[in-house]
Order: sequence, then C-alpha cells, then structure tokens
Amino acid sequence: MKFLIIIPAHNEENNLPFTLESLQQQSLRDFKVVVVNDGSTDGTSEVIRKYTDQDSRFETINLQKSAHQPGSKVVAAFKKGLETQNINDFDIICKFDSDIILEENYLQTVADVFAKNSDYGLVGGLLYVEKNGDWVYEGNSNKHHVRGPMKAYRKESFLQMGGLRETLGWDNIDAILLQNSGWKEVVIPELHVKLIKVKGADYTIKPADYYGRYFYFLGLNRFLTYVAAAKEAMKIKSPAFLFQIISSYEKCKSQNLELKISKDEQKVINQQRWDMFKKKWFKI
Repeated sequence: MKFLIIIPAHNEENNLPFTLESLQQQSLRDFKVVVVNDGSTDGTSEVIRKYTDQDSRFETINLQKSAHQPGSKVVAAFKKGLETQNINDFDIICKFDSDIILEENYLQTVADVFAKNSDYGLVGGLLYVEKNGDWVYEGNSNKHHVRGPMKAYRKESFLQMGGLRETLGWDNIDAILLQNSGWKEVVIPELHVKLIKVKGADYTIKPADYYGRYFYFLGLNRFLTYVAAAKEAMKIKSPAFLFQIISSYEKCKSQNLELKISKDEQKVINQQRWDMFKKKWFKI
C-alpha cells in the first residue's frame, strides 16, 4: 500500500525534525510526504529543505500566513497539500501533525491492518506525552478514537465522506460520517505516537468559548449541546462553566455561522450522539 502523508506546519522548527526523521526511518518505504509550510517565520523552511533536498519522497508547498483558528486552519493547509497530488496514485491518505514521533514500524503496521480488514476506513495509534521524563498515555480521549495528529484513511473511505471539513470538530465529524457509511474506525493500542507539543497550546480561545463553538460547528442540537456542556462543567465542578459554554453556543447560533456539514450530515451526527446518550444513561 502506498501512503500519501500531508503535514501542515507553522513555526515548527523545533518539533518538525523529529516528525520527519521518524518518517524517514520507517520500515515501510512506499510513501510520499507533503509538508505544507503555512506562513512560518522561523526556521521551518530550512528544516523542510534538509529532507526535500536529499529524499525525493519529501515535497513541500509554501502558503501565506493564515489566522490561527482551531480546526479550520490546519484542515485548510491539509487541503492545499492534497491539491498538489493525484489521489488515485495512493491507497492511504494521512493527515499527520508536525510535532509527533512515530515508531519505525508505524506505517507498516497500519498498512497490514488495512490489508487484512477491508471494512477499516480510519486507523491510528494512541497518543503519548512526556511527563516527568516518561512517556504516558495522553488520555484526553477514549481509546477507540483516532486522534487528529495521526489520521490514516483508506482512500475509498476518505473520498466517500467527502474529505475533511474546515471546521472545529473536524476530527470527530470524519469518524461519525465514516461509521455511518459502514466503515470502521480502529485504534491500534500497541502503536504509540509521541506528541511533543500539548494539544491546544497555541490556541488563544478561552475553554468555555472553545466548547461552545465546538458543539455548534459539530452541528449538535440544543439538547445534546446542553448535555455535553453539563458533562464538561461537572468535570471541573463549575456551574458557571456550563452557562459560559451555553452562552458561546447560543452566540454562534444567533449569528447563524456557516456550518461545513450538510443538513443530512447534521442528522447523522445528532443521531449518533443521541444513541451514545441513550446507551450510557438508559442502557438502551
């Protein structure tokens, strides 16, 4: 199987070398990497050039700097990289972050899993972060969800869901739409991916505003949003946090901000969330 790996990067001169080196050391050699240099002002270009000059599997494109908005910026950069390639030349489409380190057998293991399971549409490992000198499970998400930094899609499933959406929540929308089309999302727990930078470290958006916008752009209805907001507020035991999330959500709704998903896709997402709610609370 041939991999197309697209890596959006903005001011990642300190982290990107680890990512590209781990790719160059992969036991599976049949891949192409496109690094999308998204308006970097540091030494990111020089880092990229080191690999493109010596290895024909590495390519790059340069974009003008865009505003840092959670979700939409990284997907927009990903799409620019995708436009430079003929997707028909590849079997697996990957969106990787520029601050991860992969084990040498990562791509080969993913390829083997896809080859043995024709209904697998999205595959990835588990994220680990450094804590007190040790690499520990990042733990911000369940172990059955492939996180945004290391998405690997079967080409057919990627095309069927219409690619990635330039919106907050894109890395949950993809999984829901794939599963609704009959594809499986599978995490390979023995594959550990080291995340150098903590998720959201560059975001300037406040947590409550983030959640409110996230639930809105995910297409959730009011009931499911309020339930999800209450869950987040309970985690930190803050009633005020609940109302701040709701306020952010309602603000987006009153402004009628554009969604990147269709009405039918909204129904799919809400139905999936409703099914999860019933299963957890009513055992239905």
